Parts: sequence; structure tokens; C-alpha cells
Amino acid sequence: MLIIGAGLCGSLLALRLGQRGYNVTVYEMRPDLRKTDISAGRSINLAFSDRGNKAMKLVGIEDKVKDLCIPMNGRMIHDKEGNTFLSNYSGRDYEYINSISRGDLNALLLDEAEKHENVTIHFNKKCKSVDFENTTALFQDYHTKNEFIEDADCIIATDGAGSALRKSYYLGKKFLFSFSQDYLTHGYKELSILPTENGGYKTYKNALHIWPRGDFMVIALPNLDGSFTVTLFLSYDEGEYNFNNLTTPEIVTEFFQKEFPDALELMPNLIEDFFENPTAPLGTVKCSPWHYKGNTLLMGDSAHAIVPFYGQGMNASFEDVVEFDKVLNQNLDNWEATFETYEKNRKKDTDAIADLAIDNFHEMKDHVGQAIFQEKRKIEMMLEKEFPEDYSSKYSLVTFNEDIGYREAMLKGRAQDKAILNMLADGIISISDDPKDILDKVKTETEAILEDDRVAKFGPS
Repeated sequence: MLIIGAGLCGSLLALRLGQRGYNVTVYEMRPDLRKTDISAGRSINLAFSDRGNKAMKLVGIEDKVKDLCIPMNGRMIHDKEGNTFLSNYSGRDYEYINSISRGDLNALLLDEAEKHENVTIHFNKKCKSVDFENTTALFQDYHTKNEFIEDADCIIATDGAGSALRKSYYLGKKFLFSFSQDYLTHGYKELSILPTENGGYKTYKNALHIWPRGDFMVIALPNLDGSFTVTLFLSYDEGEYNFNNLTTPEIVTEFFQKEFPDALELMPNLIEDFFENPTAPLGTVKCSPWHYKGNTLLMGDSAHAIVPFYGQGMNASFEDVVEFDKVLNQNLDNWEATFETYEKNRKKDTDAIADLAIDNFHEMKDHVGQAIFQEKRKIEMMLEKEFPEDYSSKYSLVTFNEDIGYREAMLKGRAQDKAILNMLADGIISISDDPKDILDKVKTETEAILEDDRVAKFGPS
């Protein structure tokens, strides 16, 4: 079996298939990240949560991954005056997300995969195209520039948003293939808050920090070395300040002084980071089908790249491997049946998390700073604390309820959001009401909204 791409999804897939006894060969276009630093321009750290951890349990490395994690209990919101307040992710103390280093996690997965004699990983080999009719892939060696062809029983592409196999599907025209790639008008740039001189954290460690400013925002996630990885999300060409006009140190400093003064104080290295690091686009990829006959399959970002605003990109790709593993347990007749069943089970959920990630982009940059939204969060926290078995917010359904699919979490979560916001706006509920009374009203209104949606979709039964 041939896997294209040894990133997070590809290395996990290789490990799991190796554990199952398959002969696996992996080709990766970049150098071995355990020997060379290749992080430039890609998110250095990521949000790791329950769906991703489900995959770590499956392959038996949960404890090793835990050592790489920094718990983040909530969002630390920073206003323009430098005031902060912590908005917890859940009313249940045991529910939190983690900041984790992409490189450290990828290195661990590669090490674990290579412990299996039936797994071989090659680096510096770029896949140029896939002949899905003949199940062969054309590679080029990064150093020698020599090209060579590999054939396999089946090929699984985990080569990310720019997938060579997906491109071959798209250009091949051998079957009906749908593909969409939607970019936000915003891009992102990685910056950093360096550790204190003695290696400590300059601001509160156990939170995801957000500076929401309506049309743009800055976020920061902690690293094990005391630093924070900071990301600026900003429009390319709209608004008073945008990536196209932040062209000099003076303008960049003025922008941060005006919008993020407390962040600027922590970032004497801002100008250096800003002009050294690339500005990258933010896009969503959807396509179908993910497979051709029984011999090729797209998985992870190559099948469904999403924007990073739910912290679920990596978790969704890891969950792909869990879902694929479940289908392998069914011992279907052939690869075609296996790939078809996997896609049928999975695609509705990856479409849902893509849409939720766009929703959360607007929520993070704007809504988290609004009074009615903050009131809604307080009510949700209270309900989760008082009735831990009976209520979960949309965020909790998506992030901490790893046994329900993204689509189910989205439908229920959106209905709950609508119910609470409508009742707050109409004065039907308020934070000072009896919690049980609020819960009953929210449940009743949520069910009514879900029923309306069902009727709208399928017509009266």
C-alpha cells in the first residue's frame, strides 16, 4: 500500500495500517522534520482535542501525546484597553483543549510508524501525478531531480490541500469529479511572543488568547518553551489596515499600537517576525468522490481542507483514520467497497465541520466581543455546570463529544444557539432566572427549531 504524504494524517495512517499488518510505503516531498526545521509559514502549534485523542487511543500512544500538550481551559479575550476576561470552553472542569506542537506530534507519529518493519518512509520525494487507471504514481527526487514510478495495490493520498492525486482526478476527466476551493478574503501571518529571560510565560499560559476586532483578530497559543505562537488574521485589501498596505515598520507598529497595545508590549520582535514570515491564504476544499474504483483514495486535507477557526483541522484528519479503521473492521469484499463505505459514512461530517469553521471565524473576530454573545456564553456555562448530563453547547458538542458526528453536532448546536439568542433578545430568559427553568425553555425551543428545519427540508410528514 502506498501513502502519499507523511504529515500528521499520513504518518498516523501509516502507523495504524502498520499495526494492522499491511505493507506500507510512504513518500513525503519535504525533508525529514526530525532532522531539519521545516515549519516556515505553517501553523507551528495546533489545537488538539477529544476527536484527535480518540485516534491516539486507537494506536496506543495517548500518554506520549499528553506529554506534548498544554491545556487551554478557555478563550482569554483582550479588549482594546488591554482588559482581559476568561471565557471557559465548558462548564465542566474536565473539558478543555490543548496546544500542541505540529512538529513534535508529527515526529512522534513518524517514530512510532517506523517501529513497524512493514512500514517504510521516504523523504524528499515529490509526487508529480498519479495514474489512477494503473495505480501508479510519478515521483521526483528533490536532490537528484531523477523521476521514478511506483506502483501499488492501492494508493491513499494524505498530501494536504494541494494534493497531487486530487489534481490528477481533476485533470483526468475519466469520471465525474466535483471540486470546490473557496478562499476567505482574509489571510494569516504567524508572529510570536518570546519567553521571558528565565524561560517563563509573559502572559497567562492555560488559555487561547484572542484579540477580537470586528473584521480582524489576533490569537495566541502557548508552547512548551514559554513562547506563544501568535497569528494575525486580516483582510488582504479591505479596511483601514490590511495586508496589502502594511508595508513599512512604521505602519505595522501604528496598527498594533492602535488595535493591540497590550500584545505589542509583549512583542518587541514584532517587526522582525512580520517582515520575515509569509502571509498565507485561508481556504476550504470540498470534493467528491474521494475514491476511484478500488485503488485510490483521498484522506485528510486532500479530501476536505478547512479554515482553522474551530481548531478541528488536525482533529478531523485524525478522526478520518479512526473512521477508516472502523470500516476495515467490517472486512468488506474489496478496497472499492471499503473506500465507498468510508466516504459514505464520513463526507457529511467533514462538510459540516468545514461550514462550522467558517461560522466560528465570524464568531471569534466579532461576536465574542458583543454583550448578547457574552450573555449567551454565561448561560451556557451555567447550564453545563448545573446540568452536566443534560446540556452541551455547540462548541462542546463539536469539541468534546467525540462519539457524535460533526453533522449532528452542527444541527443541534446551531438550533441551540438560535434558541438562546432569540429568547435573550425577546427577554424570555435572563442569566438571573432559575437554571432549571432556563434549561426547559432552551430544550423546548431547540426542539421546535429542529422540527421546523426538518419540515422545511422534507416537507410535512
